[in-house]
Amino acid sequence: MAKTQKIGLWTSTSLVVGNMIGAGVFLMPAAMATFGSVSLLGWVFSAIGSFFLAKVFSNLSRILPNSTGGPYAYARHGLGDFAGFLVAWGYYLATACANAAITVSFVSALSAFFPVLATNMVAAIATGLSAIWLLTWINTRGVAVSGSVQLITTALKLVPLLIISVGGLFFIKAANFHPFNNSNTSLFGAVTATAAMTMFSFVGIESATIPAGNIQDSKNTVAKATLLGLLIATLVYILGTVSVMGIIPANVLRQSVTPFADAAVVMFGPSAKYWVSAGVAIAAFGALNGWTLLQGEMPFAIAKDGLFPGIFRKQNSKGMPYIGMAISGVIVSSFMAMNYTKALVEQFRFLLLLSVFTMMVAYLFSVIAYAIISLKSSTMNGKRASAIVLAILAFVYILWEVAGAGPNSVFSGFILLMAGVPLYAWSVWKRNEKQESGHL
Repeated sequence: MAKTQKIGLWTSTSLVVGNMIGAGVFLMPAAMATFGSVSLLGWVFSAIGSFFLAKVFSNLSRILPNSTGGPYAYARHGLGDFAGFLVAWGYYLATACANAAITVSFVSALSAFFPVLATNMVAAIATGLSAIWLLTWINTRGVAVSGSVQLITTALKLVPLLIISVGGLFFIKAANFHPFNNSNTSLFGAVTATAAMTMFSFVGIESATIPAGNIQDSKNTVAKATLLGLLIATLVYILGTVSVMGIIPANVLRQSVTPFADAAVVMFGPSAKYWVSAGVAIAAFGALNGWTLLQGEMPFAIAKDGLFPGIFRKQNSKGMPYIGMAISGVIVSSFMAMNYTKALVEQFRFLLLLSVFTMMVAYLFSVIAYAIISLKSSTMNGKRASAIVLAILAFVYILWEVAGAGPNSVFSGFILLMAGVPLYAWSVWKRNEKQESGHL
């Protein structure tokens, strides 16, 4: 019988923070500099919208505690099997693409210490594969082991970010925040564009809801971890961007490929760029660990309900879906290798674009399910009006973000979601066949 392991509040919070704060945050100030300091408003609007979303997940975790699968479980409970499947299918593909991208970021960060990784494709792929399979193995050792790695790497990645985010406030120059709007568009257009970019940094806010069955007192812990994780990440994002933008002139920042490292050099001297690079590597490694856990838990939850191939629900003695994790490892490895094959680089970037849309679909369905569940749940007596208002605010925000992703992403993402429908039909047929034979 599988041995059940549980994680607590701080480990659950580290899963949320660790999955949200990946290596990409270290590059964000340079990307935002193109728009000017108006981009800070993009962070603010994304943070507010993400708070609505975090509150939705927080409330759902209290209404439906121990619901492994998070967005999938909520969508299935509120909207039925097919909606739940679409959420899980899109989420599964999105995490596979995200893990491949995170692995590439990890290898890129290590190239600061091992230059051969920037020039030798074989060495880069071998390093990436080593990270993927090491963390796949760690995650099969149990959620407590994976959680310990997540807690340590999250603490380590926050050190350089907080040093620059808080310490950098003493080095900023007001002149570096000009011009305010350099986007050649209206204020609304600039805020919309930057909010769409910054929203991606809040993906992962739902992380604590997915392994809910493995969390101590999940009814309260998941809700607290989700909101606490959002608070920590938001402070790091906004303070970090303010500091880096205030330290480095806008025309220089726009060209920077290592904005946090460049800010650290101004603050502490040339050697500082190495510990920032180490922070990037740790951030990527920690995010890869957290998303690897979720990539195993999501298909396990669907398979357990008979909506995905049964092989994904097989567990080892630690209670982990080891076969599903291994299959996921193969998929991530393939996507990662695509990035290092010139002929497939564009396809890899295309997959990343699609993954953003499918993740937003999971959020949209979760918000709609929240509204329906709130209307039906007896625990929401006296709270239904505020729940509907929250659902509307979160829905409008996510829909705004979907629009910001662009028509190509939405169209192609829809095709990707529909590509999973035959798998759903087959899974339902197999489930019904087992029910009729009395085996399920």
